[in-house]
Amino acid sequence: MHIETLKIFCDLADSRSFSKTAEKHLLSQSAVSQQLAQLELLHNCQLVTRKKRPIELTTAGRLFYKAANDIQERYNQLKSELSSLKATTENRINVAAIFSIGMHSLPDYVKKFMVSYPNVNVHIEYLSAEKIYEQVLSGEINVGVVAVPRKDKRLEVYDFEDEPLLLACSPKHPLAKEDAVDIHKLQFERFIAFETDVPTRIWIDGILSRYSTTVRPVMEFDNIETIKRAVEINAGVSILPEPAIVQEVASGTIKAVPFSNEPLFRPTGIIVRKGKALSQAGRYCIELLRKQAK
Repeated sequence: MHIETLKIFCDLADSRSFSKTAEKHLLSQSAVSQQLAQLELLHNCQLVTRKKRPIELTTAGRLFYKAANDIQERYNQLKSELSSLKATTENRINVAAIFSIGMHSLPDYVKKFMVSYPNVNVHIEYLSAEKIYEQVLSGEINVGVVAVPRKDKRLEVYDFEDEPLLLACSPKHPLAKEDAVDIHKLQFERFIAFETDVPTRIWIDGILSRYSTTVRPVMEFDNIETIKRAVEINAGVSILPEPAIVQEVASGTIKAVPFSNEPLFRPTGIIVRKGKALSQAGRYCIELLRKQAK
């Protein structure tokens, strides 16, 4: 019985879908079904009721699910401790950020850190939010920086920057002439959106819902750079964090307009695995990010 098999079972229990679990793990549905069957054969009990849709866990399945989660958590903690030991020995800090924050907000912080710790190698990766959470929990990354951080009992979450959200549109768009725009003017506008599972998309959808404003998503992307390119060609408008569009606004390819209703923002946060052993440089890195953000 392997850790990966336990993870597949837990994902199956969470999604209650063979197809979604197979897609997440880049497997066939048959392969997921076979792994489940092997677990049931190994433990001589039925873990899932297959006749119902969506599937349900049996009593034994619920017991197995809890134990599998505990085993994974302990294994991830072990990996984290081993990774921390190695990182401390190598005098290296692994930081991961979503692309928009890593490109536009982190560089100044990294420069300040390097002044205080010139001999520490700061390795920065740009990853999706889901990958950052996964690798912070597994111990592969020391510090993660994400937008709209979610609560997790396994993580310490610290406030980073509140990024102002602005209307981003082509200079050719009628709203580009406004000094400030009422969010209700976006009603039924062609909208360039993040994909539905991106945390920033969920946050912006919540803002639009609060103002009872319905937009028409005509394109959806998983990254901010592609959204900006679509806005530049006037394919639609978008709502984007100010730091990510500074360059385009300066060059005149995008017009950024504040909202007249209230200052809107996107929260960002620093995530670290609870109980993770950090070097002095690692602790300073986190304190620097928190202090400067304040």
